[in-house]
Formats: sequence, C-alpha cells, structure tokens
Amino acid sequence: MEDLTRLIISRERIENIKNNNLELSKEEAHYLNKVMRIKNGKKIFIANGEGSLWKAIKVKNDCLEIIKSKKPYLFQEQEIHLLGIAVVIPKSGFDDILKMCTEIGIDYIQPLFSERQINKNLNFSRKILRWNLIIKEAVEQSERLWKPTILNGMEIIEWLKNRNNQERVSISITREETLYDLNQWLRKQQEFGNKKGGTFWNVIGPEGGWSSKEIDFFNKNNITSVKLSDTILRTSTASINASSILNQWRIDLKLTN
Repeated sequence: MEDLTRLIISRERIENIKNNNLELSKEEAHYLNKVMRIKNGKKIFIANGEGSLWKAIKVKNDCLEIIKSKKPYLFQEQEIHLLGIAVVIPKSGFDDILKMCTEIGIDYIQPLFSERQINKNLNFSRKILRWNLIIKEAVEQSERLWKPTILNGMEIIEWLKNRNNQERVSISITREETLYDLNQWLRKQQEFGNKKGGTFWNVIGPEGGWSSKEIDFFNKNNITSVKLSDTILRTSTASINASSILNQWRIDLKLTN
C-alpha cells in the first residue's frame, strides 16, 4: 500500500459530502498544510475509523476531493475477538496509555475509578474530548482502520456489574498468588472465543492497590485474578504489557483457525 499521510474523518461527514468535496476544519487544514506540508494536487488517505479507507486529493488548502467516495479504496471487517483494557486512571501517564494501547491494537479503553485511586478530581467531560483527540492521532500514526472506543468513566464495581455474557474479564493483581497468568487465562477462553467471538478484558488496578471491599467483590463474583509479571509494574507499563499479550493472543488465534 502507498505510504500516504492519513486523516481520520467521521463516517457522518463522509456520508454528507457533496460532489466528493470535503471541507476541512481549521485543525485539519493546519495539520495538512503546516505540519505535514501536503501540497495541492497531492494524494492522502482518508479513514473513517470504522474499517473504510479512501484516497483523496488536496485540491485547496481547506478542501479535499475524495476519490470514489461511495466505494472505499479498502475495507477491513471488524475483528470478532475484541480486546479491552480497563484502567483505574493514574495520577500521570494516562495519555501515554491511550497512545500505546491504540497503536498495539486494543478496541476498547475503559477509564475506571476505585477506592484507593490517587487522582479522582477530574473534569471528565473535558478529559474525554482530549482523550478522543489523542486516540485519533494515534490511529492516524499507526495506520489502523478501526478507531478504539474510549468509554465513560465508571466505578470498578459498577462496571463489573454491567458486563454481559459476551464479555470475559480478568483482573491483574500483584503480590498475591494466582492460578493463571494472563496468557494462561486467555488460552482457557479460547474455546469460548473460537465459537462466538466477544470482548476480552484485562483490568489494571490503582497505584494504591485494590481495596479489601473490591477484592471481596472480585472473589464473590468469581472474577479471575491474573499475573502480568514477576515484578511490580507501574500502571502505564502494566497496561502496555497486558495490551501486547491480548493482541498477540488474537493474532495466534487467527493463525490457528
């Protein structure tokens, strides 16, 4: 595939264009003109973050012409085995978690709150806007065709209560004995995944550790605790490690089917 600059444009905007001409926002025009220095007449890729990719020509500083907007240049079906990382928001480093989990291939990112969380004073609506922008830029950089979804923040126990039978959840813990590491747990889910697909989650806890109330809830509800490493990992490191393990499991699963 050609090595062209990519721009993520929402499906709604692409569907509503007239005469194949897409007007750019000020931010998009600045990115193409000043950051990437794309000249008029040059081609770029446009993606909608939902599997479709088009070629487009920059016809003016604030306008693109999409080639065959009704028929994408490339379309990729969404995976049937979806991957999720649920993270208790740390004091710092969450932006990096978003970038790297997106690049690795995670499909859902769930910000969580917990009893021992260090930083709970968040303007969440403003944060979500910023986090979506970070994810969008990471999708463009990594050339993914599917943009991950970042969900609204929830308390860990309430979030667990809302999982359905198409979701499988493991909780990462430290300093305690576990029956499985994350790799082993995923292999145990393989029979379920082969038949039905679904979403496979790993939950990364707070820097202060899970509270006794939270651990009691995990145990009473038979939520599997897993180990990521023999060493103690920071939240950001644990998130990236878990994301890599999840993604490699999905790759291996497709190769064996």
